[in-house]
Amino acid sequence: MSMFASTAGLPVVGPLRGLIWLARQVATAAEQEMNDPVRIEAALLALERRLLAGEIDEAAFEAEEAVLLARLSRPSDTADEGGLPAAPADPAGQTGAPR
Repeated sequence: MSMFASTAGLPVVGPLRGLIWLARQVATAAEQEMNDPVRIEAALLALERRLLAGEIDEAAFEAEEAVLLARLSRPSDTADEGGLPAAPADPAGQTGAPR
């Protein structure tokens, strides 16, 4: 009975799974693009230009700058998703400055 139910539901479940996979891929790509350090630094420069041109005031600049700096300082989750370490491991197991 369960084989019949799974086969009968395949025309509905198959495309639905494909749609869910596609949505996850789009969300991952958007997240990576949004958190790209080069794009964030470019946004910070553009924000500073707007401040210097008088398009925004100091309060708006500081608010937007805080958001961009928070995104820039957030650790990247992309290395963890692939199962790779975020930074090369020290063979001696030491972290920090040498003694």
